[in-house]
Amino acid sequence: MLEGGWILVLITASNREEAENIARELVKDKLVACVNIVDNIKSIYWWKGEIEDSRESLLLVKTRINVFDRLVKKVKSIHSYEVPEIIALPIITGYKEYLKWLSESLK
Repeated sequence: MLEGGWILVLITASNREEAENIARELVKDKLVACVNIVDNIKSIYWWKGEIEDSRESLLLVKTRINVFDRLVKKVKSIHSYEVPEIIALPIITGYKEYLKWLSESLK
């Protein structure tokens, strides 16, 4: 069962500074309840016909599905990438008190 439309959004950023800027803007605008930042991930991917190999920061973003489109618009407006990774996974269930805190954080 999907608990209240919660999603986990994954966003990669070019570095810690950019990740923190994106996280603060999303929290400030109440588009998200919480963002965790994981530094120094290694990404290997195709970009414009070439294999790229880079270090990035990963944002783990908790929010509701009904704000996803606004979140994407905000991230695209401040992100340095031409095509930023912004993907969402459903949060199937979770600790009830934590989900309650998430809900209260977006009010």
